[in-house]
Amino acid sequence: MSEQTKGGLIRRLPLVAVLLGAVLGAVLLRDTLSFATLARHHDSLLAFRDAHFVQAVAVFMALYVVIVAFSLPGATVATLAGGFLFGTFPGVLFNVTAATLGAIGVFMAARWGLGEGLAAKMDASDGRIARIKRGIDESQWSMLFLIRLVPVIPFFVANLLPALVGVPLSRFAISTFLGIIPGGLVFTSVGAGLGEVFARGEAPDLSVIFEPHILLPLLGLSALSLLPVILRKLRGPKGEL
Repeated sequence: MSEQTKGGLIRRLPLVAVLLGAVLGAVLLRDTLSFATLARHHDSLLAFRDAHFVQAVAVFMALYVVIVAFSLPGATVATLAGGFLFGTFPGVLFNVTAATLGAIGVFMAARWGLGEGLAAKMDASDGRIARIKRGIDESQWSMLFLIRLVPVIPFFVANLLPALVGVPLSRFAISTFLGIIPGGLVFTSVGAGLGEVFARGEAPDLSVIFEPHILLPLLGLSALSLLPVILRKLRGPKGEL
């Protein structure tokens, strides 16, 4: 095996680990990282938080990073747990920070494994592929915020795609952190009210994000993120309206 081939295999190992973790997690942890588990252990979790607050924050964020980085089932439950344990604030800060770190893990694994080579090939290509890549590069900020703000785009997909088209790490990290704050705030606030939900023996209503008073502002932010793209198209190649 040549050194180049061996280097390519080594670079793909993190991505393989992420994909393998996602598959195993879907099979083995489907019923473990669930709302029922959170409901069953909520008293002991609160007791641990009250006795060891700093350790509780560190353990919670580490578990959240692992869940996101390996695309394990339970990210929504983890967000609810952040609100339940730490309140809307600072719970939303812990949730958004951990989710961003986990997303960076997926992004880096994809970029090391496939992204750099794929982006270079797209840059070197001619015709339609080159035009698509050029269009993405011209509107990276808008596209990055759009895929974070639209609640129907899977988080895992939103972590992979930027790596495959050569988005810089700093731009990915900033847009991820800021872009997931609105949705993260909604679910964290739902989690902050779980005490009453547990007392009634019910499950939280996660469809709240599709309520008009929440969904419409999110769609408005999405439209705002596309405004630079629309203006660029209206101006045309010469920059004139």
